[in-house]
Amino acid sequence: MRARVLAVLPPLAIVALLFAIWQLYANLSGIGDDVLPPPSRVLSVSWENRGDLWSNTLPTLRATLLGFALSLVVGFVLAVVIDSSKAARRALMPVLVTSQTLPIVAIAPLMILWFGFDLTPKVLLVALVTFFPITIAFAEGFAASDPDAEALLRSMGAGRTRIFRSVRFPTSLPFFFAGLRIAITYAVVAAIFAEYAGASEGLGIYMQNAKNSFRTDLVLAAVLVTTLLTLSLFALTYALERIAIPWYRLSRQGGRER
Repeated sequence: MRARVLAVLPPLAIVALLFAIWQLYANLSGIGDDVLPPPSRVLSVSWENRGDLWSNTLPTLRATLLGFALSLVVGFVLAVVIDSSKAARRALMPVLVTSQTLPIVAIAPLMILWFGFDLTPKVLLVALVTFFPITIAFAEGFAASDPDAEALLRSMGAGRTRIFRSVRFPTSLPFFFAGLRIAITYAVVAAIFAEYAGASEGLGIYMQNAKNSFRTDLVLAAVLVTTLLTLSLFALTYALERIAIPWYRLSRQGGRER
């Protein structure tokens, strides 16, 4: 516990310093609250408008989780296909890389145009933004499996499914959680951007309405909620990793001790 507290102190100190500088600048520079409100005001309006912020957070969280679940399924299936043969890897990898060059600022309005203002375009956009790191993480994890362990199982009569379940999939899990943490940082932003392009509720439309009303403090309050939501989901990946592969954390700790 002491080690964890010491690990958290440096980033907290940096954040506190940045907020202090922001507070002093906003108070002493004479800049208006409509341009740059101090963090004390942002926190105050966040609490005053917590009901509206919460009601708009739920649709964003729902789109994020559903889109991320879709990206997990698609990423896993694509990784299995890529791992199945070199020809599949050569055929699919350029297409997957090209999909990540599509500008989200252009794709989001098209998603709204094609699928309307309901949940579907937001889910699809989150999946489009997040499936690539998951696919690559799984594919690299499958490729990192121990060939000797596979040969041993094969000599004992195990088929491809058994080898995949016993060796290749467990080996891929540490890679998967690394990719998961990369992807989750983009998921909330993708959902908000889709809402910003067109929606009836959510943090994206809340920010847009606040901006149009020149309420910079409410915009920053929504940004604060977005940050906390992303950090919470990021921390959740570590909790899931400890539950799914406890042996990996123990092996890393043993390696550091040596």
